[in-house]
Amino acid sequence: MSDIKQTKRENDDEMFLVDDDDDSTQQNKYLLFQLGEEAYGLNIMTVTDIIELQKITKVPDLPDFIRGIINLRGRIIPVMDLRIRFNMPEREYDDRTCIIIVGLDQGSIGFIVDTVNEVQDILPKDIDPPPSFKSGSVRERYIQGLGKVQDQVKILLDVEKVVGNEELLDAEQYENIDA
Repeated sequence: MSDIKQTKRENDDEMFLVDDDDDSTQQNKYLLFQLGEEAYGLNIMTVTDIIELQKITKVPDLPDFIRGIINLRGRIIPVMDLRIRFNMPEREYDDRTCIIIVGLDQGSIGFIVDTVNEVQDILPKDIDPPPSFKSGSVRERYIQGLGKVQDQVKILLDVEKVVGNEELLDAEQYENIDA
């Protein structure tokens, strides 16, 4: 297991990651989370925060899977509902619903997930390439690989492909919106 912990700051409702490892030990660590019955993973190197669901400000003319924006410590961050992005049935948000903030070269984005599970080591030898389905499933194009953890399979996502459109990360387009 990892030295990364989800924790809360005193007098603050936001969740964040405490990272006691250096970058070289982080390469094989994945933040595991649930969408329905399926388990997914994001490389921990892309994750900057895990926060509780908070008020999301709607922004017109964005794709349905972009629920809006949040103000995270003075930064405006677009928020994507992964269920909608993956054409899964919508589900009412509850107290386990979280936003995972990921950082990319172009900016940050939040992913709404049903629940965050844990950080898990998954070595490259335990990751199979993405499957090739003839159905052309929307989700398959976002898969980086399939991580084998004990007797389970975790769907490891390619964050860049999930985000897809760099314009979504352009914070300037959200500047005049109160979040």
